[in-house]
Amino acid sequence: MRRIIAFLAVLLVMAGGLSFAGTASAAIIPKTPPLTTPWTNQVSTTNPLPEYPRPQMTRPDWQSLNGEWQFLNPAVDGSGNVNRNAAPPIGQTLPERILVPYPVESALSGIMRNDNRDLMFYRRTFTVPPDWNGDRVQLHFGAVDYEATVWVNGTQVTTHRGGFDRFEVDITDQLNGGTNELIVRVYDPTDGRGEKQPLGKQVNNPGGIFYTPSSGIWQTVWLEPTPASSIYSVDIRADLATSTARVRVFTRGNVSGHTVLAEAMSGTQVVGQATGGFTEFSVPVPNTRLWSPDDPFLYNLRVTLRDQSGAAVDRVTSYFGMREIGTRMVNGTLRPTLNGEFVFQIGTLDQGFWPDGLYTAPTDAALASDIQRHKDLGFNMVRKHIKVEPARWYYHADRLGLLVWQDIPSTPASDQNRTAAQIAQVETEAREIIDEHRFSPAVVTYVPFNEGWGEWDLAATRRVTTELENYDPSRLMNAHSGYNCCASRGDPGTGDIMDWHVYTGPDAPRPSNTRVSVLGEFGGIGLRTPGHEYSPNGQFFAYEQVFSREQLNNRYTGMVRDVQQLMTTKGLSAYVYTEITDVEGEYNGLFTYDRQVQKVDTAPVRAAHSALIAASRNLNATVPLTLEHVRSFRVTTPDYTNRYLRHADSLARTDVLTSASADGARQDASFRTVPGLADPRCYSFESVNQPGRYLRHAGYRARIDADTGGSFAADATWCTRTGLASGGTSLESLNFPGHYLRHHADNVYLARSGGPNAWDTPTSFAADATWNLGEPALWRSSVSLATDARQSLRVTTPGYTDRYLRHAGGLGYTEVVNAGSAALLKQDATFTVRRGLADSSCYSLESVNQPGQFLRHADSRVRLAADDGSDLFRQDATFCARRGVNATGVTFEAINQPGSFLRHYASEVYITNGGGAETSFGRPQALTADSSWQVSTPWAP
Repeated sequence: MRRIIAFLAVLLVMAGGLSFAGTASAAIIPKTPPLTTPWTNQVSTTNPLPEYPRPQMTRPDWQSLNGEWQFLNPAVDGSGNVNRNAAPPIGQTLPERILVPYPVESALSGIMRNDNRDLMFYRRTFTVPPDWNGDRVQLHFGAVDYEATVWVNGTQVTTHRGGFDRFEVDITDQLNGGTNELIVRVYDPTDGRGEKQPLGKQVNNPGGIFYTPSSGIWQTVWLEPTPASSIYSVDIRADLATSTARVRVFTRGNVSGHTVLAEAMSGTQVVGQATGGFTEFSVPVPNTRLWSPDDPFLYNLRVTLRDQSGAAVDRVTSYFGMREIGTRMVNGTLRPTLNGEFVFQIGTLDQGFWPDGLYTAPTDAALASDIQRHKDLGFNMVRKHIKVEPARWYYHADRLGLLVWQDIPSTPASDQNRTAAQIAQVETEAREIIDEHRFSPAVVTYVPFNEGWGEWDLAATRRVTTELENYDPSRLMNAHSGYNCCASRGDPGTGDIMDWHVYTGPDAPRPSNTRVSVLGEFGGIGLRTPGHEYSPNGQFFAYEQVFSREQLNNRYTGMVRDVQQLMTTKGLSAYVYTEITDVEGEYNGLFTYDRQVQKVDTAPVRAAHSALIAASRNLNATVPLTLEHVRSFRVTTPDYTNRYLRHADSLARTDVLTSASADGARQDASFRTVPGLADPRCYSFESVNQPGRYLRHAGYRARIDADTGGSFAADATWCTRTGLASGGTSLESLNFPGHYLRHHADNVYLARSGGPNAWDTPTSFAADATWNLGEPALWRSSVSLATDARQSLRVTTPGYTDRYLRHAGGLGYTEVVNAGSAALLKQDATFTVRRGLADSSCYSLESVNQPGQFLRHADSRVRLAADDGSDLFRQDATFCARRGVNATGVTFEAINQPGSFLRHYASEVYITNGGGAETSFGRPQALTADSSWQVSTPWAP
């Protein structure tokens, strides 16, 4: 019966049935925002944000206090000051109405005022459902910016400082049994008055990368009944090594002799349980299903507080994800790991601002939509930038599967002087933020400092970040994002991460043995969208401007491919692109500020992200192979080591082959290495001379086929294993574990030692199933070019596609060439493609107007020189053709510097891998576009 009465009371709240003092005025009407989001008009003025505000620690009874409140913004005195300790207007009807929980400055609040008056009062009345009699009543505030003092029926019940963390207070003793008065006084000087509170990117005079402030109550206010002895909070930490959830319960009231029953649940089914006290204890989670962005599975945790007799006195339900974050060496490079595996973290900078609600999303659906947009575009991470969101945002990240880097909001960016009290307050708020997010499997990294904002000295940065890391060692610590930038005091050397900001980028530091490398901010590519922009000062800003959707697609996806190169050349492990949406005067977003326009196309962006993630997962392979390289499979069985796997009439067999064999046979025996089609931690092998066809098994026979659907991807995915026999690599079938690629009587099969087939014979099985993959391929180019034919090489970098590679004064350059160009320029921009001087499966480029002279590299610079007959020259002048690293055209890889490409920079042409120390031609920015060339009709036929 009590539950029924409580349910009816909640319905009364949702219907706007709570009384207000002095409600003779008309119902509140939100103001018109500068931009309207898809959810602006869905905001209820009687019951805004009605969802249960705390997805953890849920109880069946609660009551929202969101909705219309009375409001007073006292005038300043003649000196422009306010009395932050002004007496509350008890029993008075206040002159204005405000819609809680939207900030005072927002249109949805109905006030929409930013006049630097720092003091405000909120007032409303409420009644408590009668069936709560006998319970304690807790008053909750999700967040109030910045200093809040609360009165209930004329009695001050609490004061709280901190604009980003929740607080609550037991108000039972102040209730009168009828209509109760609630008053909240808020003092928020934002970036003035010398307070120097953590405020993120709020400023009183917004412009550029700083935005309109969000003062006052900006998250849900609500009531909750609890027993006298009750659960206050529950910390949950996954322990994958023991397949348990580590649980610690905190309580209120007298719990002497009490115990806790914790039950791990898959849906409603209990899968493990344990009884404990008030120190950490373990709850078994058998057959653990791991949480990840690919499978964001959440368990429930039902926690029951029991008295000395074993009777339940309180019960809450939480959730948790079984996941662990860490670091480990992957092929000699320190990488961040999720559940023991390195996966490149691809994220955006998310400021969390809205044109209608500022800090507060208009609806819960809007709050979730930003996370879903990340997922739709293929991101697996987000950096919540210098702001903390309501608890429901993290719930959406948990259930949708988006990793979160959580910034600790900073004090004013330009002011580094702090008193001891101010420093202590910053650290107190930081610890509270960490406490409030222990529950979230999505939160994997904390970022206490950004670009030196509010950093008072380097020694303090080291101390604070070390203390915070020790406070929650289950997450990674990014001590200082952008320590190479701006007002930073420098690299603190602490934490798990070293983080650069490079606009427009990308670039990154090299990791150390103790810290991984990340690119904490880069990009900022702006595309204007008239009709969907708003700037409070009328000015607009981007780090780089493009002028069409196509240009933005190309620029962004090119950056992703540059990052993929950095992952292998410099050890980069994560990036944060600026940014997911425009924010006020910034138009760097992939979406407009009003969330009405998506500026990029989903398909190419998602494909670029997928390729990067697949390449990163491939680094976890048991035996790593270099992606995109062409390789041949040489037999290791004694007396047969001159044989290679090849395809003939689609079937795989082994033949005796050498570097002098016919081109067709050598091409049949060469395969391009790509991440496994069905599992990127393994590999697939694409035929060089029949692109789109892969080495696969079918009916136990190895062959090459195009994708036929069904099990094809798994059939064509091979996992590298240490050779069953010494001196090579074995290839295990992904979908038939224990079965290996094996040659038998000239043919190649999927075989299992001791199996029922003739090719399963144990005799010589280990040697027959072990291949030498490490030697140069019999055919080293994965793109075939016509030889002894004239060609010109056109630049593919956006904005420079009218330029061609040419020689001048003995050096390689790029220059604009068109039909009206001089005959000499056209000749300089034309080369005869020859078989490679050092390897006939690659290519050399001979000048048409200086016969006998070839493009070569020397000291990284590409130049024209005559063949002197030396091995060095022939190698320097030989380039293997592969698919363009910018997903278009052809890339020319130096045969004697694998991983280094023919690249143009500032009109000059070089050889570089983009990961070197060079500050100009070796820079990683635009490397993949600059290194991709279109083989074109010759200018001098």
